[in-house]
Amino acid sequence: MHHDALPLRASADDKRATYARVRASIESLIDGEDDWVAAMATVVCELHHAFESYDWTGFYRAVSPELLVIGPYQGGHGCLRIPFSRGVCGAAARTRETQLVPDVHAFPDHIACSSTTLSEIVVPVLAPDGRVLAVLDVDSNAPAAFDELDREALESLCAMLGARYSQEMRRNV
Repeated sequence: MHHDALPLRASADDKRATYARVRASIESLIDGEDDWVAAMATVVCELHHAFESYDWTGFYRAVSPELLVIGPYQGGHGCLRIPFSRGVCGAAARTRETQLVPDVHAFPDHIACSSTTLSEIVVPVLAPDGRVLAVLDVDSNAPAAFDELDREALESLCAMLGARYSQEMRRNV
């Protein structure tokens, strides 16, 4: 946890300002970067250190139409492979919709990669043609750590990534 990370129960205005600062930093850092892995690593680093509630932050890459494989992340070990048919990450990939989970124990078929995770948000990264490129997974050891502000900011970020890196992903698949 960094001393300048936004506390869990910060005001909506402070959260919006932090997301705006992080987004500007990410855009500056990946400007001109054509490597998808480098971009994902940068996004994860910036997000993970900006929010106290981000206990595990990472991408799972879609390596086939049915399988996610861990990509760049920060935090403890994650699950290495997640089928689209299982868990919160799989649900985000399968439905192509953000999964906002205030209580992971209430989510059917939740995969407990970490026993300390209590809440989670998973946002799909989609190419303009609708292909799933990856999912951004953020876990928190606090209950109900994520809200609509998180959803909006992370969906906007993931939409930018999907538009920017879909061609790069097509070359590397």
